Amino acid sequence: MLTYNYTARDPATGQRVKADVQAENEQSAAKLIHKEGLVPLEITLSGSGSGKLLDHFNRVAAKDKVLFSRQLATLINAGLPLVQSLRNVAEQTVNKKFKVIINHIIADVEGGSSLSVSMSRYPEVFSQVYLSLIAAGETSGTLDKALERLAVQQEKDADLVSKIRGAMIYPIIVVCVMIAVVGFMIIKVVPQVKMMYTNIAGGASLPLITRILLAVSDFAIHDWWIVAIILVLFGFFGTRWARTLGGKQVVDSVKMKVPPIGPLFMKVYMARFSRTATTLVASGVPLLQVLQITSDAVNNVHIQHSIRRAADRVKGGKSLSDSLQGDPNFLPLVPSMIHIGEESGSLEKMLAKTADYYENEVDNEIKSISTLIEPVLMVVLGVVAFIIVAAVLLPIYGLANQSFTGF
Repeated sequence: MLTYNYTARDPATGQRVKADVQAENEQSAAKLIHKEGLVPLEITLSGSGSGKLLDHFNRVAAKDKVLFSRQLATLINAGLPLVQSLRNVAEQTVNKKFKVIINHIIADVEGGSSLSVSMSRYPEVFSQVYLSLIAAGETSGTLDKALERLAVQQEKDADLVSKIRGAMIYPIIVVCVMIAVVGFMIIKVVPQVKMMYTNIAGGASLPLITRILLAVSDFAIHDWWIVAIILVLFGFFGTRWARTLGGKQVVDSVKMKVPPIGPLFMKVYMARFSRTATTLVASGVPLLQVLQITSDAVNNVHIQHSIRRAADRVKGGKSLSDSLQGDPNFLPLVPSMIHIGEESGSLEKMLAKTADYYENEVDNEIKSISTLIEPVLMVVLGVVAFIIVAAVLLPIYGLANQSFTGF
C-alpha cells in the first residue's frame, strides 16, 4: 500500500480538505476519496511533491540506476516475480526520490501496466534507451538480460563522463588558485603600496605597466559590481541562448571542431553511438528504432542530423555503413567497422569493438590533453606573476637608478 496526499472539495460546504489516504494506486485512492463524499482535486504520491529545487538536489544519480538495474536483473534471474523483485529493490534503495518512484512503478505494475509503460511516466529518470531495452526484454522474455545490458551501458557512460571530469579537476584548481592570488594582490597588496608610489615618485611618471595595474586595482575595488552584473547577465542570457536550436548548433560545432577538445569530443560521440547501438542491437531492437534512439542519446545536434539522414537512407534500402560513409560528422572507422559487421553478420560484435576502441582512445586523448594543459597553465601562472611583480618593483627600481645617477 502507498500513501497519497490529496486535496479535495466537500460538495456540502464547498470547503477544501487536505489529508492522506492509503491505497494501491492513484485510481484506488480516488475511489476511496469519493466514498468519503469528497471530490478529489489533486492526488500526489507522498514524498513526490517536494518542489523543483529540492528535486534538483535529490535527483536520481547514474549509480542509483546502475544498482537498481543490477539488483532487479539478479532477482528476476533467480526466478522471483517482477513485483516482488521490485519491492525487494525498493527496500534496498537509499535515494528517497528514487524509492518513491519505484513504489509508484510497483503500484502501476500491480494495476496491470507493463514495466516499460510504468517507467515511461518518469522520463527524467529513465531515458528512451532504457525504456526501449526494457520493452524489448519484456517482449522477448529476456528482461533480466536487458537489465544487465543496461547496467553495463550506464557504467560505461558514467565512466566516460567521470574520466573527462577528472581530467578537468587539476586545471580548474590551478585556475581558481591563480585567480585568488591575483585578486588578493590587486585588492589588498596594490592599494597598500599605491601611496608609497605617490610619495616616492613625487611628480614623476610611473611606468605604463604600473599605471595599468593601479587602474585595474581601483576598478576592482570600487566598480567590481559592474563586472558582477555583466557576468550574471552573460550567464543568464548565455544559458538561455545555448538551449535554443541555434545556440546548440554553435556549441556542438565548437565541441566537435575546436582543438584540443574537438578530437576528444568526436571520440566521445563515436564511443557513445557505438555503445548505445551495441546494447540496442543485442536486445533485438529493430535497426531503424536503434538509429532513432541513438540519435537522441548522442547529445549532439549535428551528429543527430547525420544519424537521422542515415535512417532515411536505410529506409530507402541502403545499408547502414553506406549511409554513414563519407559523413563529416562520423569518424571513418565507424562505417568501416559497421560494414564488416554487416558483411559477416556480426554487427553487434563490430559495434562493441568500435565502442571499446574509442573508449580507449578517449583515455589516451584525456591523458594527452592533461599533459599539455599542465605546462601551459604553469607558463600562464608565471607570466601573470611576473607582470604583477614587475608592476610593483619597476617604479622602485627606476627611482633607485635615478638616485644612483644623481649621486
